Amino acid sequence: MSGATDLLRLAISSKGEFEVETRRFLDGAGLPVRRPNPRQYTGRVGTQPDTVVLFQRTTDIVSKVADGSADIGITGYDLVAEYSQDDDDLLLLLPSLGFRSARLVAAVPQAWLDVATMEDLADLSSDIKRRGRTLRVVTKFPNLTREFFHRHGVTYFTLVGADGALEAAPAMGYGDMIVDITETGVTLRDNHLKILDGGTVLRSQACLIGNRRTLAASVGKREGVRHVLELCEARLRVQGYHVLTANIQGSSPEAVAAHVLSHGETSGMQGPTIARVFPKEPEVRPLGLDWYAVTVVVESPLLLRAVDHLRAAGASGITVVRPDYVFGGHSDSYERLLLELGLSEAREGERAGV
Repeated sequence: MSGATDLLRLAISSKGEFEVETRRFLDGAGLPVRRPNPRQYTGRVGTQPDTVVLFQRTTDIVSKVADGSADIGITGYDLVAEYSQDDDDLLLLLPSLGFRSARLVAAVPQAWLDVATMEDLADLSSDIKRRGRTLRVVTKFPNLTREFFHRHGVTYFTLVGADGALEAAPAMGYGDMIVDITETGVTLRDNHLKILDGGTVLRSQACLIGNRRTLAASVGKREGVRHVLELCEARLRVQGYHVLTANIQGSSPEAVAAHVLSHGETSGMQGPTIARVFPKEPEVRPLGLDWYAVTVVVESPLLLRAVDHLRAAGASGITVVRPDYVFGGHSDSYERLLLELGLSEAREGERAGV
């Protein structure tokens, strides 16, 4: 067990769908979170005793990681982009964890028939300014909204902060339009709002962030975050692959391999694995052919083409499974982290535990 200063502190959402989806993702990656009861704000990762889990409000996770109260955290990229501007201590370790996909969008009332694009909005803001007032934009993302509007020539506007749901702001009269996060756009349409063409401020999903200072200062924390990155990265890579196994007759392993490799979709990541099959019952070998088990890892979009190719070769007993993990020769995300920390030359020693 490492000392307290080497404990890796992982901040995740404390409630709601974000907590549920985060824990589901971590569990699938082999990092199950143990929380004794819903009122307790610390927990553990069952497979990593040197990792403590801090349950925080989703909106607070960026600041907790930025100030070093947590070493790493899982939150929405929209919040990272909004609150981490010019913060050198905050690192984006894994930008896309594959859940909580959403867009930050500019939405206006459907009754604004002449406003369909950001260019139209720029013209409208100028017209409103000439009438003696400014366009009121309700949002929880002032930094991103301001930058986006200026980039699109919308210069006359006032940002209005608000808590809770923003969709009702125009109908209630305390804003003209909103900039808010949406997953499907259904709630916007239900509240008679429309997303402007070109009005996507950014695309967001759950991401993993880290603190440069605390990770640079502790070998123990870096080893803990390496485990997290390795498992998450390998789990995410699974989505693109299937493992396909089939029995094929051939005169030799080399002959079977040559046929399998003749089509790119069945060539695997580095080539097929081929092993002789020993029949349960003695059988006559037609033309001196033996049975061989062929196993290849195929990209998911090529799965049916690979099956068809093996069928054409006389394959039988074709089975397909999705692997739990797909590890590369090294962890790309951990290599990037070491480079960010200026510690790339030390990576071999850390892996060996020296």
